[in-house]
Amino acid sequence: MSAALRRVAVLGCGDISAVHLAAIAAMPDAELVAVCDPDEGRRSAAETSWQVPGYADHRDLLAAVRPDVVHVCTPHVTHADLAIAALDAGAHVVLEKPVAHDRAAATRLLDAADRAATRVAVCFQNRYNAPVQAVHELLRGGALGAVLGASATVFWHRDADYYRDRPWRGRWATAGGGLLMNQAIHTIDLLQWLLGDVDRVVGGAATRLLGDVIEVEDTADLVLRHRGGATSTVFATLSHVVNAPVSIEITTERAMLVLRGDLTVTYEDGQVDRVHERGAAVGERAYWGVSHELLIRDFYDGLDSGRPFWIDPRAARSSLDIIQDLYDQAFPDRETAAAGSGGA
Repeated sequence: MSAALRRVAVLGCGDISAVHLAAIAAMPDAELVAVCDPDEGRRSAAETSWQVPGYADHRDLLAAVRPDVVHVCTPHVTHADLAIAALDAGAHVVLEKPVAHDRAAATRLLDAADRAATRVAVCFQNRYNAPVQAVHELLRGGALGAVLGASATVFWHRDADYYRDRPWRGRWATAGGGLLMNQAIHTIDLLQWLLGDVDRVVGGAATRLLGDVIEVEDTADLVLRHRGGATSTVFATLSHVVNAPVSIEITTERAMLVLRGDLTVTYEDGQVDRVHERGAAVGERAYWGVSHELLIRDFYDGLDSGRPFWIDPRAARSSLDIIQDLYDQAFPDRETAAAGSGGA
């Protein structure tokens, strides 16, 4: 039996929407029927490229088109409200990370998702990377012994123009944070998924390079204590000259696992195993990874199952809480700063 054809709309026609639009186009059981963006230039470009109607307001789109699935690819501050509106309209939701820009908005979305008959996926696509999946299986299998700890680095590059082009990215009121919320959140998500829930966060964050442009952080360090007893250490910055591959090193009783694009496992007896990514990402944004399409395809495949998607708002809340715990230490007055910026 062929899968039902899903009518799909995309809210937000910025950079990340290109990945979603390509994934939708690749699925024979998905039909793009509308796009939405308040920016006329971005909206018009998407209308022309994809030959679908465009809307400036999501409410008009939901009422006119009544899509089966809505992809939310908008600034962080809008994530929860747009996802809730789509759920209330009876649509399934594919939501870009983070699940929300702060804890209060995340709670509202979790409550709405619990009430809804439809499903929500949050895009932590790197969990689908073949090397990451292999690490998860190895650690859960127990053959490597107990996990002792891990370290991770995110050495990426963002310049002033990145923030000037989209001013929402650099403000507490609209982004909810900086480097951690917009870039390193993927690495934090992997650490808590692979090593277990985090019950203590200690660290710091600061604006080291871009303080004349943004009010959020561009550099951070964290020490995470996982409930199983392991500790992971994270250092992340946007002051590097390129977007280097994210690195995660995990030490167990019997092996060292290094994720840096591919996976290298070095056992205590000297044996070395490698797991390669399914396909190399290329182009200017190769550092985004290769697994968005896999996550989206998996979500669509499970829509008739009646089960929540495995990376739902509740699962995605974990990384948000870790970051918010760090912000409570490093930026205790951020809510005042957000109010002062006016969300512009």
